[in-house]
Amino acid sequence: MEETPTGTPVGVDDPYEHAGVCDHLTGDGRCRFALNHAGRDPEFSAARRAAGYDCVAADDEGEFRDCPHYRSTTDARECVRCGLEAVRIAHDDSRSLLEEHHLSYGESGQRSARDDAGVGREISHEITVALCRWCHAKIHRSFARIDDDVEPDPEAFAAREARRSKEHSEFGFDTARERRDSDAQ
Repeated sequence: MEETPTGTPVGVDDPYEHAGVCDHLTGDGRCRFALNHAGRDPEFSAARRAAGYDCVAADDEGEFRDCPHYRSTTDARECVRCGLEAVRIAHDDSRSLLEEHHLSYGESGQRSARDDAGVGREISHEITVALCRWCHAKIHRSFARIDDDVEPDPEAFAAREARRSKEHSEFGFDTARERRDSDAQ
């Protein structure tokens, strides 16, 4: 199983099996990294420009993992392990139910790839998924896996329901008179 730089498990053998499309991919299949950040990697950007800025994975033979700038970070609203949904309360700074969990840690996840000239080079990618706080702790503290078929932890379920109750109570409308009367009692 893959590990963090500190040696705790991340819950998967191959992070790419759980990765999504690249964060730099535009809706029309072009590489946003090459378009917006050409100065950070001029050689890569020149190769993408020559290919009409097509994504490395756009052709039949390419894969996202072949791109030196591939990044797949989560914006999910539920835990990928147990399915617990996020409930956010506006103007509330309480800790989120969901956390970003790194499957690949950039420099520690280096692997070899070949560039357009056939020269080997080391690449690393950031890959994240969303986990509830409870699943996140289980994965880092044991050999729990991301693809385990589990239900939300009872404590996680209770925290979500408490937030939903608070959310529903905020939907209600009390007139100033009703608030004044309830404060007087």
